[in-house]
Amino acid sequence: MARGRYALPELPDALKAAARARGVPSHATAAQLLGLDMVFPPTRLDISVTHGARPPAQKIVTYHRRRSMPPWTPAYRTPTPDVTLQVVRDCASAMPFAEALAIADSALRAGLLTAEDLLGAAGSGPGRRRRQRVLTAASSLAANPFESALRGIVIETGLDLRPQLPIALPGQVIRVDLGDADRRLAIEADSFAWHGHRTALASDCRRYDELVRAGWTVLRFAWEHVMFEPAWIAEVVRDVYRRGTVTG
Repeated sequence: MARGRYALPELPDALKAAARARGVPSHATAAQLLGLDMVFPPTRLDISVTHGARPPAQKIVTYHRRRSMPPWTPAYRTPTPDVTLQVVRDCASAMPFAEALAIADSALRAGLLTAEDLLGAAGSGPGRRRRQRVLTAASSLAANPFESALRGIVIETGLDLRPQLPIALPGQVIRVDLGDADRRLAIEADSFAWHGHRTALASDCRRYDELVRAGWTVLRFAWEHVMFEPAWIAEVVRDVYRRGTVTG
């Protein structure tokens, strides 16, 4: 790969590219190697190198220059907390809020990090505010990146809804993807894969109708809305609050 550096042919391209540059995988590329759930898979390879390094040009590589190299481990399938935390921090610094939030949520959900690990982890220097925002909002309760991305959009409207909120109804407890118990607002990330079966569709229709009967306002957003129409989602959520259609 480079002078004094060798790699087995079956290694992932990201590790080979890092070896050629005498760097380490970082940001979204490192998150993918660690098996963290992501909203979008990376289309380029993120490699970190030290200031002053002169890495070779590689067509699909984006280089990130640092004063010191971030931690990394060849055993990327069993990442250590310090490696995972650095990856989450890097993504929070450089990626859109909703995408970075999905990665942080995934690290918590997989048990690679704890909420305590995130306390005070934003550090100082450039990007601190962005990091702090992601680390503060991260939650292990989000079921998948779809839900995380939807929550990120809602948070950016200035609202703070709880993921996987349990709602007690007569004879049952329903969990909604995002909920505000005080305002009786439920927001759902509706997956076509789940609703592709008539039994699941019928079950959710009953579920939503029971919530409405109990006085809840239910907003439902599809994957396409979350991925391609975040501004529209934000408008809908804000308008529901503004018009007072959600009862306090």
